[in-house]
This record gives sequence, structure tokens and C-alpha cells, in this order.
Amino acid sequence: MKAIFKNTVIIIFGSVVLYACGHEKQKNTPKPEPQPVQKVQPVAATGTYKKGDHVPSETVCMVNNAYMGKKQMEVPHGGKMYYGCCEMCVEKIPNDPSVREAVDPFTGKKVDKANAYIVMVSDEGEVAYFENEENYKQFLAQNS
Repeated sequence: MKAIFKNTVIIIFGSVVLYACGHEKQKNTPKPEPQPVQKVQPVAATGTYKKGDHVPSETVCMVNNAYMGKKQMEVPHGGKMYYGCCEMCVEKIPNDPSVREAVDPFTGKKVDKANAYIVMVSDEGEVAYFENEENYKQFLAQNS
């Protein structure tokens, strides 16, 4: 009888210890880190626009500098309209001045993307920002 009582106490004690250890692990287990959002890829230059074409600003993700093939999310800032392809871009545009400006490849001057003349410069949808159409034409003439 003593052996049965002793074994029962050992089993109960062991169960309590294992239960307590299991709950302690759950408390100290770090929460999983959020996974980064997969970067949106620009569309290949198919359909209406091709390399060298002027593209409408609303079809360009101004954070990724890419023609996306459809209208992007509007991001008003400072009385101007910028465009982004996802929530990360929508948050970044007002908070990071560097994504709102580019360098005109012809003049080397900084250009506000909201006012830029945007041209697709690769078959993968990459774009460049010019101060105006005349700068783009001069750039073409100089680099042909």
C-alpha cells in the first residue's frame, strides 16, 4: 500500500513539474517576427507601352521606379500626387523625401516625381524621370 501511495505521489509531482515547465516555455517563446512583404515586380513592357515611351504617372510605382501596367494607389503629399503599388509604398512616400525625387538623366538636376516626364527605359518596366519632354528628346539625341 505504501508503494502505491508513493508511486501516486511521484506521478502527481512529476505531472505538476512537467505541466509547469511546459507553460514556462510558452511564456518565454519569442513571438515570430513578421515576414517582409514580397516586393512587387513591375510588368514586362507589353501592351500599350514599350521601352522609350512616355508613361502616365498614375501607372508608375514611384518607390520602385517601375511601370506597373495599371493605375496605382494615389498618395497625396504637399499638394502633389504621387503613386505607390502597395501599403508599404503608401506609407513611405510621405515619410521619405528621397522617394519623391529623382535625377533627370539629361541635366543631372533633381526632379520632383509628381511633376516629372516619365519614360520607360527597359523592357522590364524600369522608368526614368525627366524634368520635361524636351530634356528627354535632347537626352535621346545625345545618346543615340
